[in-house]
Amino acid sequence: MLDELVMAGGTAVVGAMATDSWVLARTRVAELFRRRGGEERQQAIEGQLDSNARLVAEADDSDQVRQTLLPLWQLELRSLLQRDPAAAEELRALIDEVRPAAHVEPKWVQDVVVRDNAKAFVVQGGNIVNHHHSAEPAPGRSAEPPEREREFGGEGPGGAVR
Repeated sequence: MLDELVMAGGTAVVGAMATDSWVLARTRVAELFRRRGGEERQQAIEGQLDSNARLVAEADDSDQVRQTLLPLWQLELRSLLQRDPAAAEELRALIDEVRPAAHVEPKWVQDVVVRDNAKAFVVQGGNIVNHHHSAEPAPGRSAEPPEREREFGGEGPGGAVR
């Protein structure tokens, strides 16, 4: 149970670095350590947090830097919880507060309209979808694109891509 909490806490802390939720995460982590170690400990933790966040922000591969920092923050949190097991509840609250903001998945929308003898090669979310349409128009359809497709600035003979 302690290992899971330490892993989740460390992941929440490093995951929030250099994101919109960083100010909230930094504040909560510093408060957690201040309550268990005083002002001096809080200042040390704040310095470490700021330094680590700067490393993440300046890195070419921020995820790799986060992975490197994760064991450090797991060690800090494990040490804190061993000294004061009552801090577990506060750490859980911190994780719940920080994690949703730090792990928002991007939403992708992609519209591709292919007509006549055109081909569309689409990759989204790691899936490859290959559509091929024969030269024959579909039964009941003209070779001209519908008015709606022309509105979006389709280019070329019979094709519209947005």
